[in-house]
Amino acid sequence: MKASLIKIGNSQGIRIPKPIIAQCGFEGEVEFLVQNNQLIVRAIKSSRHNWDSAFKKMAKNGDDQLLDSENISATEWDESEWEWK
Repeated sequence: MKASLIKIGNSQGIRIPKPIIAQCGFEGEVEFLVQNNQLIVRAIKSSRHNWDSAFKKMAKNGDDQLLDSENISATEWDESEWEWK
């Protein structure tokens, strides 16, 4: 597929057909990368995308316990070397 550059104010742009936008999952903003003289346009994913399902899976597997809970006793290092600043 080819596209022509169009003038947008002092810049230039490319019109992206709606089916391509849907196929790529573009919503609101996109990210540009330039690699080897190629422009890569990709969807911006939320940094917390799918966290909810991951946390539910952790809880189901019992992997959501705190490592420093009251059940765990302090080590010798904790007692002799640790210092709050």
